[in-house]
Amino acid sequence: MNANLPLAAGLAAVAAGAVAWAVLTPLLSGEKRVSQRRRAVSVVTQAGSARAVTTSRREQVAKSLKEIEAKKAGTRVTLDLKIARAGLSWTKEKYYVISAVLAFVVGAVVFLGTGSIPAGIAAVFAGGIGLPMWFLAHWRKRRMARFIDELPTAIDIITRGVRSGIPVGDCFRIISREAEEPIRSEFRMVVESQTLGLSISEALVKMYERVPVSDVNFFAIVIGIQAKSGGNLSEALANLSRVLRERKKMAGKIQAMSMEAKASGGIIAALPFVVATMTYIASPDYISLLWTTDIGKLGLVASAIWMSLGIFTMKKMIAFDF
Repeated sequence: MNANLPLAAGLAAVAAGAVAWAVLTPLLSGEKRVSQRRRAVSVVTQAGSARAVTTSRREQVAKSLKEIEAKKAGTRVTLDLKIARAGLSWTKEKYYVISAVLAFVVGAVVFLGTGSIPAGIAAVFAGGIGLPMWFLAHWRKRRMARFIDELPTAIDIITRGVRSGIPVGDCFRIISREAEEPIRSEFRMVVESQTLGLSISEALVKMYERVPVSDVNFFAIVIGIQAKSGGNLSEALANLSRVLRERKKMAGKIQAMSMEAKASGGIIAALPFVVATMTYIASPDYISLLWTTDIGKLGLVASAIWMSLGIFTMKKMIAFDF
């Protein structure tokens, strides 16, 4: 037993030395500090890479936005584009023929009714130029209102299709077959443009030219940025659909709140005509001085100018753009 004691002591000393070597060597040689520095450098490098990726993505998004805005800024509103915005399939020749017919009809009616050549000439210009443009503007406004109402539903269809694994182009084809007008015809034009070789971003810029409303602008920007710099398209479209629906709700609330002011403005604008008509019925000789004397005519012109300014001011105060 006494012979084994030195052997056990020697083994214990060797074990203690090995443990001391394993513990103290990294501290004395600086390996621990080196490993800490390596970890710190790795963390800094990863953070720098993340910032670089974020900066690069921001630059790509900014570049995409600039390209989209540059394409829109170069758009020239021609007569063909105005007809397309109104949703009509007319040619320029047909538009000119209809304008000529309206000019002749309106001018003839006014001339036969008044017997005044200057009034007939003014009616010819109003019927041939003003009336067709007014009809185009009216149809354009109605078409864009219907488009805005249906666009969130179309975006929801694309969102659900992308989440289900359906390509964006196929989602556009589904909308071009099953959606309501004018969404259906506009998305059909986008699909046909892609068939002819245009990218989806360029096709949506063309859509914005035909339907120049902010909702289509937002939609084109989202699709264009996703096509160039990537990202979660379904999430972006879902957020856009929610924003468009909230804007529609806000527009409805503002419309309801401004109805009282609009009714007041309409009553105030109609009051002079109502009073003049009732006065003419009760005493024609009394009010006829307004158009039979020079002072009365001057008063009518001045009253019309001031009343027009008041009506336009009230209209500007209660009109809201979205």
